[in-house]
Amino acid sequence: MAKSNVKSWLKHEERTKRGVPEGLWLRCDGCGGTVFRKQVEDNLDVCPECEHHFYVSAHRRIRQLLDEDSFEEWYTELSPSDPLEFADKKPYHQRLKSEQAKTGLTEACVVGRAYMRGRPLVFGLTDAGFIMGSMGSVVGEKLTRAIEEATRLELPLVIVSGSGGGARMHEGILSLMQMAKVSAALGRFDDAGGLFISVLTNPTMGGVAASFASLGDFVLAEPKALVGFAGPRVIKNTVNMELPSGFQTSEFLLKYGFVDRIIRRHDLRSEVARLIDYCGQ
Repeated sequence: MAKSNVKSWLKHEERTKRGVPEGLWLRCDGCGGTVFRKQVEDNLDVCPECEHHFYVSAHRRIRQLLDEDSFEEWYTELSPSDPLEFADKKPYHQRLKSEQAKTGLTEACVVGRAYMRGRPLVFGLTDAGFIMGSMGSVVGEKLTRAIEEATRLELPLVIVSGSGGGARMHEGILSLMQMAKVSAALGRFDDAGGLFISVLTNPTMGGVAASFASLGDFVLAEPKALVGFAGPRVIKNTVNMELPSGFQTSEFLLKYGFVDRIIRRHDLRSEVARLIDYCGQ
């Protein structure tokens, strides 16, 4: 082989092979298939093959549900503290900083005023990406203030729950009391004739499911959302028996009356607006 051909062949062997760039594909937890990320995002983060509803961050949820540029966020100055100086694998104050950097949120809850298909409302949501969406003292305070503003402004209230955790253990009783505080605010809102639409997404668990998420005048859920207090594995080990098929999914809860309707993400904007109109709000 000629020297020039040998050099050419060696350069060809040394050249870095071009692979598929990372992040282009997703594995669907529903069907187990590999799907194109851009196609999923364009489909409102729903699998085009099996309709599995992927996790959606707070910012993306706001863009999907609310009218463009209509959301006015409230209480951005509220930030969590570390009253108990709690530490598990890392100190709580360090965990908060890392979660804030990861999610771009100051807490697991975002609230404010917005429009949905032209209807004015007060909107809130919890994000499972921030310490599993658990209810710290700031989450409870934001929700309570938002409910009180909805009462004062006489606007309908929509809260989208995505919380895999309940009361946040890092704040002890200060976190646990938020369940009662938010529920009491909802009671006053109801006495004033307010309309509360609660939307359950995967997951809605623990103290969130046991308090405000279950108190809606209408309780809506996305398909196959996990909803409950303790998780199915904990319950199974506690009662020492097999659980029914689909236990704690939104479909199971619809059958037994805990959920009023199951609505696909594509239809949620229209259906919430329809309920607001139906109730004369």
